[in-house]
Amino acid sequence: MTRSADTRRTPRLFARGSWLESSRAADILRAETTGGLLLIAAAAVALVWANSPWHDAYFAIRDRVVGPDALHLDLTIGGWAADGLLAIFFFVAGLELKREFVAGDLRDPRRAALPVMAAVGGMAAPAVVFVLWNLGTDDLVGWAIPTATDIAFAVAILAVISTHLPSGLRTFLLTLAVVDDLLAITIIAVFYTDSLQLPYLLLAAVPILAFGILVQRRVHRWWLLLPLALTAWTLVHASGVHATVAGVVLAFTVPVRRADGSDGPGLAEHLEHLIRPISAGVAVPVFAFFAAGVYVGGLDGLAASLTDRIALGIVCGLVVGKTVGITGSTWLLARFTRADLDDELSWVDVVGMAMLAGIGFTVSLLIGELAFGSGTVADDHAKVGVLVGSLVATALAAVVLRARNRVYRRLQEIEERDDDRDGVPDVYQRDDQRE
Repeated sequence: MTRSADTRRTPRLFARGSWLESSRAADILRAETTGGLLLIAAAAVALVWANSPWHDAYFAIRDRVVGPDALHLDLTIGGWAADGLLAIFFFVAGLELKREFVAGDLRDPRRAALPVMAAVGGMAAPAVVFVLWNLGTDDLVGWAIPTATDIAFAVAILAVISTHLPSGLRTFLLTLAVVDDLLAITIIAVFYTDSLQLPYLLLAAVPILAFGILVQRRVHRWWLLLPLALTAWTLVHASGVHATVAGVVLAFTVPVRRADGSDGPGLAEHLEHLIRPISAGVAVPVFAFFAAGVYVGGLDGLAASLTDRIALGIVCGLVVGKTVGITGSTWLLARFTRADLDDELSWVDVVGMAMLAGIGFTVSLLIGELAFGSGTVADDHAKVGVLVGSLVATALAAVVLRARNRVYRRLQEIEERDDDRDGVPDVYQRDDQRE
């Protein structure tokens, strides 16, 4: 039996996908890299300012209330960043998720199994770790804080440490983050809705339906869609459901395929290209600026925060839970499907990617505020846990992935080689011929 015939029969984990999917994943991750660097910078500025002699000014700005009370929009500036700007982030995540299920890797159950199982395992294990740390307390409400993965932060770290991931790992990381976002918004909608005002929720269906009708007719004029989106966001916010849910629901109404059914980017991808820079370059960094600022109180204050069970549960959840959950679920999938890792990859690579997924920043900070209330002592301890856990996960992932960078660089060179200069790397054409 030839090697190529054996490859066809043996399922491969982290195998490179098609050239279209691989190149698209690379483009998205490059865009997220810039946003991730801005996110890290914004969080660093906020943390320094919140612990400087001028910290009162930072908290005065963050906690200033702006907006009409009659429309239930009398929010703090920090609240506007969390409820308003992150709705843009989740709209982009919803577009990406729908595209993955309709035209991407998630439409194939065999290819979807790995990132879906990894995402589920990577969310369940950290939640269990947090619960074990906080059994017998009233803080179990924060169980979901360490479950999220911040794709922008993660790819920014990859850029900083100059790690050349092969396309199979890049696509896995992106798809894992997309499924992770879906699970995160589901958790927010189901478990962090305090009181549901059904009339407002029913009214929200009207602008959402109108938005859906327009985009299904391929109408994308901003002066028609934006007022409907803002109205839907306002009504969902008034209903008691977190307003970011509106972003995902609106995204799900956008068609992925072209009206004539031909190949090429549809309206979902068009809107994603337009809005992703706003999400990655403005919405997420501004949210990080207002969410990451926590007064630590020097080394003594940091030590006190890290002895709190909330912070310990989050740190261990992000560092240990994510690694065990993603690696363990991947191993179980390989064990029960008899799948092999793709050529030249090893389980060390899986562990490194699992550690990288322990960077749970943006959504983790959001869930912390929803669980404990913005500005409370418990929320401050949760923020310290998220920051420290993400930094530890970053350091561990950097060590593991950098140690494998020579292998990644060689694989990337193979994937970029185009001897016939037709615009498609040769390795993808050979893969197509084997299939």
